[in-house]
Amino acid sequence: MCSALMLPFMLATSVLAGSAEVVVENAWARASIGTSRPGAAYMEVRNGGDEPVTLTALRTDLATMPEVHRTATDEQGVSSMSPAGRIVIAPSETVAFEPGGLHAMLMQLQRPMKEGETFPLTLTFSDGGETTVEVPILGIAARGPKD
Repeated sequence: MCSALMLPFMLATSVLAGSAEVVVENAWARASIGTSRPGAAYMEVRNGGDEPVTLTALRTDLATMPEVHRTATDEQGVSSMSPAGRIVIAPSETVAFEPGGLHAMLMQLQRPMKEGETFPLTLTFSDGGETTVEVPILGIAARGPKD
């Protein structure tokens, strides 16, 4: 569990993914209402290397089915979510995981996501590299890591 005093430091911390030179910044999630509905996590994933990097999977002990999902809105204004599959991050590019777009969908929660706590989220890449980021859980109405 993280204290409110540690939250600003955790949000500013980057995590390097070894040889893949991937940096994960500004990770956050919203508190959940119990475990019956999925949760979501958001972040920025930057490729600091000279070669494309492909995100292939997510892992966390918080949910048994974490996946990268994409929200899309059709011409009638109806939004839907679906698995996004592999995400290629070009050299020197940043992919934003944010509400209304790409996000880490946390299905089959194993425990409620409680404001003030954190959970580890591991990103796995096609070259076998992994990086784990500690994701702070913000309030249920949070709109970003600064809330």
